[in-house]
Amino acid sequence: MKIDEFVMERWQSEWEHAVDYNISESGVKSLTLEELLSPEELVRLAKTNLGYIQTDGTQELKETICAHYTEAAPENILVTSGSAEANFLLMWSLIEPGDEVIFMLPNFMQIHGLMKSFGGKVKTFFLKEDLDWNPDLDELKTLVTKNTKLIVVTNPNNPTGGQLSEESRQAILELSRWADAWLVSDEVYQGAEYDGIITPSFWGSYKKAIVTNGLSKAYGLPGLRVGWMVAPPDIASTTWSYKDYTTITISALSDRLARIALSPEKRNSILERTRQIIRANFSILESWMDKQEGLFQCTPPRAGAIAFPRYNLDINATELAHRIREEKGVLIQPGDQFEVDYHIRFGLGEDAKFFITALDLVGEVLAELKA
Repeated sequence: MKIDEFVMERWQSEWEHAVDYNISESGVKSLTLEELLSPEELVRLAKTNLGYIQTDGTQELKETICAHYTEAAPENILVTSGSAEANFLLMWSLIEPGDEVIFMLPNFMQIHGLMKSFGGKVKTFFLKEDLDWNPDLDELKTLVTKNTKLIVVTNPNNPTGGQLSEESRQAILELSRWADAWLVSDEVYQGAEYDGIITPSFWGSYKKAIVTNGLSKAYGLPGLRVGWMVAPPDIASTTWSYKDYTTITISALSDRLARIALSPEKRNSILERTRQIIRANFSILESWMDKQEGLFQCTPPRAGAIAFPRYNLDINATELAHRIREEKGVLIQPGDQFEVDYHIRFGLGEDAKFFITALDLVGEVLAELKA
């Protein structure tokens, strides 16, 4: 089986450790064990047995995850090695060659590449900047047919930081019901909302809704590699059998740490830290863009440690990103890697001083291009 190059992930993997300033990431600065755990919790963690755990996640972790979803039970949960594995297992198990599948753009392109690799006939619809990064619902209605097997959305969205409006949510649900299609919602940015109001999950809204999530983005814990899906029991069971061929299980330490991070008090503290970081850094980004004399237009993000402004220069986004990296040692994420050129995805998750310095270096390249 041939696969397309995952351009965005390859870009980051190749360059993120070879630059002085990486502001391409979509999560917040990672927590340390000392920041996550109390001294007592650290002591207890040292007693963790490092053998295999239940391969679909311990009962304790699945029950902890269930608490965050309406009418979810442990049999609805499959714990995975990051949300990326959850997405992979779903595409692998759901898509047969020739299936009609529909995918939201711009987006994290993992699922798009998997759809194509597993033989899906991919149709795409774009979120519209002038609709506050929501879809044109009339356009979407023309794409969904009685043959549609699967509709995939990301909410909150990567790279835009947008949220689906209630009108868009209901339209997507109605179209899914009409087509009797699976609806897969990647919700890994849930919890990183600027207004502090958790984005409604698609779980529980439709019998064929499946959601994926994890600790990498809103929680600042990507190194734990903990994700999950919430799905009808037969899907959770089927994908578990597929997982037997991939990672088998997450680590015992990660399972234990995930239970701690998702406990009510700790979770609230972690998410409040995330919101403080992204609010402060988006304010910095706005001030910096204002100084660029009309070079940028940006629909403010509603969630996630990301912003996706349009720039007014006659240069391809990847070409611009290469020049900034080569000349200033700063890594940004070019918009054409999400199928939207003349945009930059800025990561808002770093320390403020680090972020300001990186932006100033980007500004030097932009000034040369303008001149």
